[in-house]
Amino acid sequence: MALTMKEKKVVAKETAIRYRRATKKKKSKILDEFVALTRYNRCYAAYLLRYYYRQIILPGTSTVFVCEKEDHRQKPKCYGEKVKSVLEYIWRLLDQPCGKRLAPYLSEIIAVLKRCGELDIDEETELKLKTISAATIDRILGPVKRKEAFKPKSHTKPGSLLKTQIAIRTFSEWDEACLRLS
Repeated sequence: MALTMKEKKVVAKETAIRYRRATKKKKSKILDEFVALTRYNRCYAAYLLRYYYRQIILPGTSTVFVCEKEDHRQKPKCYGEKVKSVLEYIWRLLDQPCGKRLAPYLSEIIAVLKRCGELDIDEETELKLKTISAATIDRILGPVKRKEAFKPKSHTKPGSLLKTQIAIRTFSEWDEACLRLS
């Protein structure tokens, strides 16, 4: 007999409590029972019992069971708004190249712009711009690129006017009626 999703959640909740309190040998037996009952893959079942349905005690309330994954810590952002604004300025100045084309020349471009008085940045921002990777450039400029996505301006279709003015010789004559149908 197969369990419904609702029943599997109840079983998982109760089993997760026992699983966390058990020793290593007992955990293996509990996991075997859980896999047999729910027909989950063993690896997924172990993951479910380890991370889902953790007990969290909130101040002033009773115990709450959470059915979510733990939040993973994100790395702190290395490149701030200064780097983004300077990078966007250089990107626009060079006619919006992709990150792979911009990254190798960035240190040279910064030196030229500083020498000409077009760019005034501190050393920390300059160092970050010189060491930035192509993928990071594309990630930082992604929202700007999406906002200014290329939109074709012309909606014209090719006509026969030019075709009649240019003489084209082939090994046989073209059948214009067949070309229009396809």
